[in-house]
Amino acid sequence: MAAAAELSLLEKSLGLSKGNKYSAQGERQIPVLQTNNGPSLTGLTTIAAHLVKQANKEYLLGSTAEEKAIYRVTQIDGHSSKNDIHTLLKDLNSYLEDIFRFYFLLYYGLSIFSRLQSVYNSIYIIGRNVLRNLQAKHNI
Repeated sequence: MAAAAELSLLEKSLGLSKGNKYSAQGERQIPVLQTNNGPSLTGLTTIAAHLVKQANKEYLLGSTAEEKAIYRVTQIDGHSSKNDIHTLLKDLNSYLEDIFRFYFLLYYGLSIFSRLQSVYNSIYIIGRNVLRNLQAKHNI
């Protein structure tokens, strides 16, 4: 099973002992990890995330909202449960909503600034014309 070999290499690169046993489930040979202290873990990315947490290297899973969203998108392909996919897409949607709000506020703020620029430009032109008229009237 290719996934077991990949997971063994991941264990080695994370510095974990090779005590985990992997099996395959279903037609697609989805990897399964039997844990001693809980239910078995199913799926390559789920098992990989578990191994990363065991090695205390959570930074590999992402620290910012964007990195976590990218990690979650890569998880969608390995999950077969509709509830899991729904939860992952809901998390991604909330991240994208935050990004949209940021860009909307940025655009709105810049549009106000550009309107202020046009107001200041109009005031400058009117003031310049008033001064020119005064200079012309008084021969200054």
